[in-house]
Amino acid sequence: MRLAGKVAVVTGGASGIGLATVRRFLDEGAAVVVADFNEANGLRTVQEVTDNGQGDCISFIKTDVAQESDIIAMIENACSKFGRLDVVFNNAGVGGAVGPLTEITTEAWDYTFDVLAKGVFLGMKHAARVMIARNEGGSIINTSSIAALSGDAAPAIYSAAKAAVLNLTKSAAIDLAPHRIRVNCVCPGFIVTPLADGGKTEATIEQAKTTQPWPDHGQPEHVAATTLFLASDDAEFMTGESIVVDGGLVAAGPEMSKRFPKTLGRNPPLTGLTKGTTGEPPEIRRLDDDR
Repeated sequence: MRLAGKVAVVTGGASGIGLATVRRFLDEGAAVVVADFNEANGLRTVQEVTDNGQGDCISFIKTDVAQESDIIAMIENACSKFGRLDVVFNNAGVGGAVGPLTEITTEAWDYTFDVLAKGVFLGMKHAARVMIARNEGGSIINTSSIAALSGDAAPAIYSAAKAAVLNLTKSAAIDLAPHRIRVNCVCPGFIVTPLADGGKTEATIEQAKTTQPWPDHGQPEHVAATTLFLASDDAEFMTGESIVVDGGLVAAGPEMSKRFPKTLGRNPPLTGLTKGTTGEPPEIRRLDDDR
């Protein structure tokens, strides 16, 4: 098993890509701390794992990744319950601010960057402190997005935050390399998750199939497989890298921008804030309703 004897933390681990990764890590021998803001989803995940006979290998802690005290508690949970820390997957995400720049509030900007960028920074900071103290290396994986690679694949503030994650990954990889701590990121494309589909799974699958060149829609398990590789010793000479998992969407080049008319809040014109699977309702309004 590729992660036998290792301990991993997965933020946003109770749904979507995070949950799929938790399952893969467990199946490959790791003990896993599930960190998620949605407590109901987190407890459900623990129950599922326990029912599968792996209850001794999992822990849940409610975590707001934008709060440093929560990140510290999350890392301490892993160390106190399982005795070590080898892998951290900074994956928690939200849709964040939606709409044209002229309509986005500073509060929506701050919320988006707090979760998507600051949350990753805090996760790396406190994971690295523990890994450096142990002096046994480690692997940190961050979730960026193909939105980091284009100005037209997602709402502007989301794209900016994900670009920050991509470049922070590179800088952290250089900083932590002397300690044998690898830092990489995954850049998912159109993956059908609760965050992406808003409860309209079938419609999202059909949109996904027509979005990228590959004929099948992206699933959380596709990203989880890549994350497992980066967490394992198979990737021991990889650091500072970003791996795109998108069914060929980025390879489509300029054509990519034509495939996302609805995700940008342009058709229909929208503005506001979506908090994804946190359990909090979105705060979205149509701009044409203001006329």
